[in-house]
Amino acid sequence: MSALYPDLEGRVVFITGGASGIGAAFVEAFAAQGSRVAFIDIDVEHGEALAKRLGAWFQRCDVTDAAALIDAVRAAASEFGALDVLINNVANDTRHKAEELTADAWRANLAVNLDPALHAARAAYEVMLPVQNGVILNISSINALLAPAGMAAYVAAKAALLGLTKSLAREWGAANIRVNAISPGWVVTERQLELWLTPEAEADWMKQVALQRRIEPVDVANLALFLASDSARMITGQNFIIDGGRT
Repeated sequence: MSALYPDLEGRVVFITGGASGIGAAFVEAFAAQGSRVAFIDIDVEHGEALAKRLGAWFQRCDVTDAAALIDAVRAAASEFGALDVLINNVANDTRHKAEELTADAWRANLAVNLDPALHAARAAYEVMLPVQNGVILNISSINALLAPAGMAAYVAAKAALLGLTKSLAREWGAANIRVNAISPGWVVTERQLELWLTPEAEADWMKQVALQRRIEPVDVANLALFLASDSARMITGQNFIIDGGRT
């Protein structure tokens, strides 16, 4: 059961990559608070189903198309007449070998894992500036700190998000726009279970954490609720780790 934040009721929240996994948990959590939720994804089937069930605003958008992403943020803000919270969640953690990473593959990885955060933030800033209020949350990863092998471009992008968070927090603080990052550990989603979270891998993970429980998408969403609320009104430029004590 999530805590209730009365100030989140009616606020407009825009989420990238919201059709499944952690993104869907964000959509669910903010909708349960009475927020007006808008989200984008390339997964139309799951996106439309989630939006219909929760009464949320959904639009298909390929975040590697910067113009389309900016237009989507503006469209949602126009639909609701405001934009209070942006969650830069979209990501792709497909494994890759650094020695085989071509220039095009490197650029394509950053186009999903880094660039959309800046483009969406710029579009959100346009709407938040006149009202001198807003919250931006960038979803990074503990991999930015641990730097495991086989994810060089992803790790670089997630580390860059931490720097971007600090920079935007400093630059936009005068407009009362708070910018923070969340760095989850190994969150159990359908994608992780399907591709990488084998019983052996999970047993190894449990040896490295303090809390012997799985990190669920809702755990990350609960942290996002707090950071988006007025309870966190003096918190900005920070990175919040939620990993069961791994780091």
